[in-house]
Amino acid sequence: MAMQTGAARLSLNRLMKGSGTISSRYFSDKKGRVLSEEEQAIENVYIKKMERERLEKLKKKLAAAEAEKDKSVNKMVEIEMKDVKKKHIKRKRTTTSITSNSSSVPVLPWMRSPIDVTEFEDCSLDLLPLLDPRLEEALQRMGFSSLFPVQVAVWQETIGPGAFERDLCINSPTGTGKTLAYALPIVQKLSTRVVKCIRALVVLPTRDLALQVKEVFAAIAPAVGLSVGLAVGQSSIEDEISELIKRTRLEAGICYDPEDHGVDLQSSVDILVATPGRLMDHINTTKGFTLEHLCYLVVDETDRLLREAYQSWLPTVLQLTSTNEDDIFSHARTFAHSMIGSLKTIRKSGVERGCKGKTSPRLMKMVLSATLTRDPSKLSQLDLYHPLFLTTGPQRYQLPEKLESYKLLCESKDKPLYLVALLQDLKGEKCIVFLSSVESAQKLSILLNSFELPFKIKLYSGLQHQSVRSKTLRAFREGETQVLVASDAMTRGMDVEGVRTVINYDAPAYIKTYVHRAGRTARAGQAGRCFSLLLRNEVDPFKKLLQKADRNTCSVYHPPDGLIESFRPQYTAALAKLKEYMESRTSRRRKISLKSQKVVKEKNIRNLEEI
Repeated sequence: MAMQTGAARLSLNRLMKGSGTISSRYFSDKKGRVLSEEEQAIENVYIKKMERERLEKLKKKLAAAEAEKDKSVNKMVEIEMKDVKKKHIKRKRTTTSITSNSSSVPVLPWMRSPIDVTEFEDCSLDLLPLLDPRLEEALQRMGFSSLFPVQVAVWQETIGPGAFERDLCINSPTGTGKTLAYALPIVQKLSTRVVKCIRALVVLPTRDLALQVKEVFAAIAPAVGLSVGLAVGQSSIEDEISELIKRTRLEAGICYDPEDHGVDLQSSVDILVATPGRLMDHINTTKGFTLEHLCYLVVDETDRLLREAYQSWLPTVLQLTSTNEDDIFSHARTFAHSMIGSLKTIRKSGVERGCKGKTSPRLMKMVLSATLTRDPSKLSQLDLYHPLFLTTGPQRYQLPEKLESYKLLCESKDKPLYLVALLQDLKGEKCIVFLSSVESAQKLSILLNSFELPFKIKLYSGLQHQSVRSKTLRAFREGETQVLVASDAMTRGMDVEGVRTVINYDAPAYIKTYVHRAGRTARAGQAGRCFSLLLRNEVDPFKKLLQKADRNTCSVYHPPDGLIESFRPQYTAALAKLKEYMESRTSRRRKISLKSQKVVKEKNIRNLEEI
């Protein structure tokens, strides 16, 4: 279009420059005879008329080209700045760009003018536009009567009136309902599917988080006839394959030509929730496992998934879901086979809503985190299409609105004693104690269980077997366990109802860690508290850390008088028990190591004797 406009201007300029020289030309007829002055005058009039007409045509052509260019630009501006007013839903796009002197200023242009989720209001299910009645009933069975602001915002951009198919980047504090925010529109969109195949893939960094997300999908997907699968390594890969892939049954007593009727493997699920490692296992080894029909890719806890390679799962998935023209022609050549085999999804390469080179149907991506990265080099890995940024404010790191922060000053040698006093003062209230390492969490759990406390304390560690962690988490949710001692494996995404308090036994080194730890409480608009045990030299760094989340004050907590000293005798005995346990464990490990060395030595001797 730009080249056509330039050519039109060039022709117009040349014509206007040459229009004044017509009368000075000499003309001749077809036989070469020079025309008389009268004939030349008539010819001049005719040529001037022709040039005027040509000039008018060029002007119209130039105007049309400029109008088409403006139309294209306006369309893109409309896409960027659309503000659709909807019945029953308050929708307001923030006009304030994120401008700050801090290093958290987003570099990418589309992150500078985000949609402010806080401008949305809770919306009752019966007022949510276009919601499938079957899904409304499923949500009501789950105890929902309305959706939270982030859920309403995502629904509007994906399903609601005026929705446009764009990739979404969602930065919202923990406990605001991000899982249902993407699960609900995906299930609604896929509810009209005819052939069962993997059309939505949700990738999460940990098994526990994947199990939790799968439960959310499983609560609403069956209502519209969709199946949800899980690939996290919780069971053997053979068991997972049997759940994800099915074989077409052939009728007995009938002869089939092997070339025409091979074993046709088809997906048993519409939505797959997976961790990166097990996802790559299925991509590389499972026959019949394909992502060629994928319509939705959700990357939950994006910053963590982008920080580690995880066997290059992301470029692999993007490669498997991309299409070029060769793919289309190869599909056409095998059309007859596809009619009796599994249905193929053709992603046509061409113009989609004014954007060249995009596929149709296009793979829609949703990336989410409470601490979404704004590093262009990391976000570029996602290959986002015209992304839309939804956030709850200008700050990258945001804490729940109803979270109260407290600090507890103590000496290093008495730190466990202060923790016991705090737990006793909480009177068995359901809480999580976070430590920076698995080893420290294990030691503290042993130490706390040596006290005679009137509540149950359990360890939740990444080194535990999945079945042990699941059992511990279930007991905690049901109230059988009141205190959970955990490493940072539980900081992301885990949703446990009724957690009123979070305790940072080890002060977090980064604001991102504090945000994810504190996010285990004050969820879904509820109130919560976060206590941090600090040494004297940790006070100033902790203050600066909270300022990154726009928290300038943190109250000091003082245990009741005499409570700490009342536990001093038990503390001395508990330390002795811990020392005894650690020495016993070290002795066992030494014996196992010596036994292993002895076995290896004997094996080497036998090998030498055989030689």
